[in-house]
Amino acid sequence: MNRNAGTDRMGKPLSVYIHVPFCVEKCNYCDFCSFPHLSEDVKARYVAELERRIRIAAAEIPYGEFRVETVYFGGGTPTLLPPSAFRTLIWELRMHFPFGEDVEITAECNPGTVDLPYLEALFEAGINRLSIGLQSANENELRVLGRIHTAEDFLQCVRDARKAGFSNISADVMFGIPEQTPESFQKTLECVLSVHPEHVSAYGLKIEAGTPFGRHPERLRLPDEDAEDEMYRDAVRILAEHGLYRYEISNFAKMGAYSAHNRAYWTLSDYLGFGVAAHSYFRGERFSNSRDLNAFLRGEDVTDSREQISREESIREYLMLGMRMEHGVRDTAFDAFFGEVGLFDRLYAEKLREYEKQGFVRTTSADGMTNYAFTTEGFRVSNYILSEILYGDE
Repeated sequence: MNRNAGTDRMGKPLSVYIHVPFCVEKCNYCDFCSFPHLSEDVKARYVAELERRIRIAAAEIPYGEFRVETVYFGGGTPTLLPPSAFRTLIWELRMHFPFGEDVEITAECNPGTVDLPYLEALFEAGINRLSIGLQSANENELRVLGRIHTAEDFLQCVRDARKAGFSNISADVMFGIPEQTPESFQKTLECVLSVHPEHVSAYGLKIEAGTPFGRHPERLRLPDEDAEDEMYRDAVRILAEHGLYRYEISNFAKMGAYSAHNRAYWTLSDYLGFGVAAHSYFRGERFSNSRDLNAFLRGEDVTDSREQISREESIREYLMLGMRMEHGVRDTAFDAFFGEVGLFDRLYAEKLREYEKQGFVRTTSADGMTNYAFTTEGFRVSNYILSEILYGDE
């Protein structure tokens, strides 16, 4: 009997994140939890432990209270796992949670780790969305980043993914990286657009302490602030010209192809994270796991933080995350989420109207509702504006 039959409308939406901490080589900018050169035995033990922990978590949640709407395999490099591992973990989730009718199941993919047979097997295993890490189409920039693939590897990966059946593909690119210029970044965008992805993520490089870049930042030939700003503006303009519209500060998609998983984070929906360094936000509580792989494999409790989120903090996060999105925040939706009519007007309307006068915020009103969103200029200084609105009186 199919336990999921007729349950696509059951329960509250839930997203699941599964961290796969394996990689071929550590990139020079990477601060994510990942470990290169680990054996196939360790990978198999890790997958088995993920299964066990999914069962334990599910046992504490009444069946039907939540339904899974998105699953995301992040890393590291998830495509270092065999396709059978994805099938096993998806099956485990399906055994314990109702699944929505159109579940988005994403795997991050390094184009230097896959071929057509692998992608065919991955699609058959249940993955229906790929997030492919290109970062740059320029070989000198890829070398300085420490990437293991070429631009041609990326192009072949997308071609193979289409042959395998994938109709929802995202590409990741970076700007503000060493040796990059606005012209070379445009070349990267042209490379991405040549394969017609449904989604593009464009992230500015952040130098993290403890990474090779962070240990010797003085050695990096970074573009200046004006050049980086030009790259971001080019991304917004060029991607829009090809039907990929910004729906969040760093994310662009064709109509209907936004990342449902990321939207869950940005709208304070419940999500559960499994694996080392995974984070969760569930029933108003935020908790995370440590990076201790050995403790995880031994079956120990690796929770390293747990915090009950106050109403005040949730209110701030709702505004901060909502304003990162192109459509911004609607006052009536905000009030409904927190169960208090007029709350948004009392807390934030006047402050946002001040930034509207300066051209950083746009408002639209209809049917008794007002929507607040950043303009293009506002997105450029959004961190400052949100800091002032949320914490300026403290």
